[in-house]
Amino acid sequence: MTQIATNNPEGARAHARAQGGVLIDTMPTLPPSAADQWPEPVADEDKLWAETVGGGGYTSMTVARGTTIELTDVDGDACAHLALFNAAQTDERLNVADTIKVQWQAYLTTGHQLLSDRGRVLATIIADSSARHDALAGTSSLRRNTERYGDGSPHGGTPSGRELLILAAAKVGLTPRDIPPTVSLFQGVFAEPDGALTFTGSAGPGASVRLRAELPLTLLIANVPHPLDPREAYLSTPLRVRAWAGSATTGSTADSSGASPEAARATANTVAYARLRGL
Repeated sequence: MTQIATNNPEGARAHARAQGGVLIDTMPTLPPSAADQWPEPVADEDKLWAETVGGGGYTSMTVARGTTIELTDVDGDACAHLALFNAAQTDERLNVADTIKVQWQAYLTTGHQLLSDRGRVLATIIADSSARHDALAGTSSLRRNTERYGDGSPHGGTPSGRELLILAAAKVGLTPRDIPPTVSLFQGVFAEPDGALTFTGSAGPGASVRLRAELPLTLLIANVPHPLDPREAYLSTPLRVRAWAGSATTGSTADSSGASPEAARATANTVAYARLRGL
């Protein structure tokens, strides 16, 4: 392969242009409709984003109200650590404690809401073939990964979730202090009677989760091992992300059918807020 010198503007430009058309397994696909692994009913014009996040990688995205976001554990060792924000008002963010206590449920799956610190619904889990998630332990830290793997820095071989989320936050104008406790998808834990957390691992390759954005939503995603994963190696495999256009809940009787009183109130709060804002 011919080496292109990059120590002058012409060489640097030629090198940059030579990268056009180069594809790797873990990258965004543009246009999104050119990507594979889309659900069959989704029309090309509704396909908004397609990306594969490598193990130890991260991404951020901002989507409109009503967008469906599908996350897939491709090979069985992905773990998606999510921080969520109301994109119209980013000081409103995911509140994991309220998500658990308002719904009387620590084990999130289909039908459960991801609630903000204002009693509103940021996203609803509308489909889940994994049921191996965690809203208790949070993500990994620089200190913990350094102690465990020898490095937790974002550009090292074993980055921590917190450090990657800081990078993701910076790309959407947020700071480290803005990052809330996260939920983790595809790697579960079980709370024992004495309060200890037991790691339950993944559901295996191909498990997926679909979220519906109930407000304009900014998502920060770090794909790193769960902090309670007992395996010695840093095991993190690709995470597939797809987003397509859709509609948020309207708060109608049909939408609320079977919902708990707490969920119905959170939905009503969300719909009223969105209507007042013209969202």
